[in-house]
Amino acid sequence: MAVLYIDADACPVKAEAERVATRHGWRMVLVSNGGIRPSANPLVESVFVADGPDEADKWIAERSGPGDLVVTTDIPLAAKCVAAGARVVKPNGEVLHGGNVGNALAMRDLMQDLRSADPFRQGGGKAFSKADRSRFLDVLEREVRAAR
Repeated sequence: MAVLYIDADACPVKAEAERVATRHGWRMVLVSNGGIRPSANPLVESVFVADGPDEADKWIAERSGPGDLVVTTDIPLAAKCVAAGARVVKPNGEVLHGGNVGNALAMRDLMQDLRSADPFRQGGGKAFSKADRSRFLDVLEREVRAAR
């Protein structure tokens, strides 16, 4: 049975993902280091992993596979999940797959190198918007249907 895994610690679209998973009868697993309120929805399971860097990512990467969907902004996790056959969607609605995850990983590494070389080159990306949330809902709906 397909599972929707959510890298939940900083995910801004947990409620939207739960609505889509519930509508399609999918099991949803929220994976975090803690601090996330469990859902009363019987299709939603909360998994709390040990504290430490990338523990939630490791947990998801070990379990995701063909037919599953993963929601994450973590590019290395996305690359592992894609390699395992899972579908990956970022909270802004961007789909990561075999054709683009390598480029996304290379860009992430390049930007990390640039930031470490220039301490004044800090700052994040653009703010999460209503348009991102709407795009995510549309894309997640399509990806769930395609995974069937």
